[in-house]
Amino acid sequence: MRAGENKQPLKVILANPRGFCAGVERAIETVECALARFGAPVYVRHEIVHNRRVVDELASRGAVFVERVEDVPFGAVTVFSAHGVSRKVAREAVACGLHVIDATCPLVAKVHKEGQRYAAMGCEVILIGHAGHPEVIGTLGQIPGPVHVIADAASVRNLPIAADADVAYVTQTTLSILDTRDIITAICQRWPNALGPDTRDICYATQNRQQAVLDMAAEIDLLLVVGATNSSNSNRLREIGAQRGIASHLVGSARDIRSSWLEAAGAIGVTAGASALEILVREVIARIARHREIEIEERAGVREDIAFRLPRELDEIAPAGAQMSA
Repeated sequence: MRAGENKQPLKVILANPRGFCAGVERAIETVECALARFGAPVYVRHEIVHNRRVVDELASRGAVFVERVEDVPFGAVTVFSAHGVSRKVAREAVACGLHVIDATCPLVAKVHKEGQRYAAMGCEVILIGHAGHPEVIGTLGQIPGPVHVIADAASVRNLPIAADADVAYVTQTTLSILDTRDIITAICQRWPNALGPDTRDICYATQNRQQAVLDMAAEIDLLLVVGATNSSNSNRLREIGAQRGIASHLVGSARDIRSSWLEAAGAIGVTAGASALEILVREVIARIARHREIEIEERAGVREDIAFRLPRELDEIAPAGAQMSA
């Protein structure tokens, strides 16, 4: 008898939206179109998105992933990842004679511009984000002058900024809306005239995926988030479930699922971070179905119809990435 065969069907609620966002699709298509136009190899600084299967697939087509521009041959075609880079990296690329195609997510680039504007106004700039994340590293390198990085509300009181200083803040795009709101509240309590965008710099895709988890939280007792361990937005989805008292796990693939998680579950919520392939979600569902009989309920959720144009060097080439995002 198959494990769990004598049990009631397990309800599996599929969150919507989930998986690829417009920025991720644009980044992947950028690499694919660069390969189509210039041929292999095309060098990519950092993982184009935080998804191992996507990276491996692009590597099989001729993409070469590096962490330093010094590792790229002189004059080679080089793509900057969706997370963005610092001005220093951009200057190094010019010095190395690289043909750069910038796949920075437009919403990340928007944060760069806001930070630059606040710095030009003479403000002390606070960056709400996780130190060491590629997006935060890139943003720090785009804003002139000192920038204070904090990741929680408790850190606000320790910031070495005068009470009468002009203060502004920007945010990493992949944070938890709830946590960020608390941090912004703490900033505005200490500096009532602080300038900043509320939670609007948290990208639409991050907000929609977080809200989808919140909407089903009362109906599930297990949450599976498909995404990479180094994906900030995927980690935030898992944290939201955990904060609601739900057993919540981040899984890179179906192989990461433990049978013990499924034994006592009555209803499972399944979602995916913004850089996770839909095929990974389907493999997770198939893994659950091998253990328990399931009933699937797919939520309608918010319809996302945002699309970003490719970088101007490539915008005349038809996207080649439709199969990868399917």
